[in-house]
Amino acid sequence: MTPSPAPPAASPDAAALARARWRVAAALTAAMVCVYFGFIGLVAWRRDWLATPLGEGLTEGIVLGALVIVAAWGLTWRYVRWTRAHYDPALAALRARRQGRKTPCSPPS
Repeated sequence: MTPSPAPPAASPDAAALARARWRVAAALTAAMVCVYFGFIGLVAWRRDWLATPLGEGLTEGIVLGALVIVAAWGLTWRYVRWTRAHYDPALAALRARRQGRKTPCSPPS
C-alpha cells in the first residue's frame, strides 16, 4: 500500500486563519464545558439547593437546567456571528487570491 501524498503546504495566511478558528472554537467549547460540568457538579453536591422551590412546579434546578440549554444556544450564536464577520470573509479572500481574482475589499490597481 502506498501512502497518500501530503497535502500542499498552507499559506501563512491560511494557517493564521485556521489558528484563529481553533482559538475561538476552543474558547467557546471550554465555556460550554464549564457551564455543563458546573451544573452537573451542582446536581452531585448541592442537590438540596437545586430543589429549592421558586414557585409551584418550578425549582432552582429546572431554571438552571434551562439556562444550560440557553447557554448552548448563545455560544452557538456567538460562533456563527464570529464566523460570518471574520472567518467567512477572510476565507473568501484567501480563495480569491489563490484563484487570482480581486476580492471585494481589494484596493483598485
